[in-house]
Amino acid sequence: MKKYNVYGLGNALVDMEFEVEDGFLNLMEIDKGVMTLVDEDQQHRLMTHLDAFEGNKASGGSAANTLIAVSAMGGSSYYACKVADDDLGHFYLHDLKAAGVDTNINGTHANGITGKCLVMVTPDAERTMHTFLGISSELSVNEISDSHIRESEYLYMEGYLVTSPSARAANIHARKVAEASGVRTAFTFSDPAIVQHFHGELTETIGDGIDLLFCNESEALAYTGKSSIDEAIETIKTFAGNFVITLGSKGALVYDGTQTHGIEPFPTRAVDTNGAGDMFAGAYLYGITHGYAAAEAGKLASLASSHVVQQFGPRLPVASYAKLLDEISAS
Repeated sequence: MKKYNVYGLGNALVDMEFEVEDGFLNLMEIDKGVMTLVDEDQQHRLMTHLDAFEGNKASGGSAANTLIAVSAMGGSSYYACKVADDDLGHFYLHDLKAAGVDTNINGTHANGITGKCLVMVTPDAERTMHTFLGISSELSVNEISDSHIRESEYLYMEGYLVTSPSARAANIHARKVAEASGVRTAFTFSDPAIVQHFHGELTETIGDGIDLLFCNESEALAYTGKSSIDEAIETIKTFAGNFVITLGSKGALVYDGTQTHGIEPFPTRAVDTNGAGDMFAGAYLYGITHGYAAAEAGKLASLASSHVVQQFGPRLPVASYAKLLDEISAS
């Protein structure tokens, strides 16, 4: 038995989430619904305007949210990341460990600034992110533990890392270690803007193929260049042995290597879609590493993501995860 269900790597960002109106985004000339990389000065200027809003703070980053979900459900996970020797860096490490996630950061912090993501949620539940990567952009192979990858069932790679040459190299190194060790590889496209602007870098990261891809409908169409999801699926099959395509309020599609399963959505009233895809991936990875068939894991993931969008923030209260598992077992 492997020590970890999932070994992941990604940007370590302290998420700061705010409720805003669409008019605020228009006033600040911010593109709605996507993640935009900004420098520290840009983020600081935006923060001066967001100070008037009440916000929540938590350790985050897409892959971190996914691994926290795996651990919260009772699985085991390890996160390779990089934070600085500052207040937010120490907050991040404490919060990550409190969530039950092991990490390469064991009391050693580099000089620099810990990355931050300003998440702005509008009344329609859409999330818009302005991200300053800080020291996370310097994530490299030095933060990767080959031995911990070999001790894992799955390697989970974050698409956001393709924006940094050293972080992209870390993704590729980790994939090669996993492939050589018989560890299954999983990858998420992360965001439509990443697919649009870093298509070649995503392809380089995927290499000759991966075992499991996570993406949403927009990302699937953009990456494959197809006009229909059916056409996109056929292209994705050429480089992903299994995949999950989330469809928002329409549910999801799960391909198990043999057939495609339609995953029904759970009725919900969304107030914040931040972290929905991360939660879906975390619940799905938990499921397939704990005896669930692909369609069953998809049902668990759909249920979990339907719950997380009903509240603000990308995580559920700790007790909620056990209730999700009980609900799926009883269904």
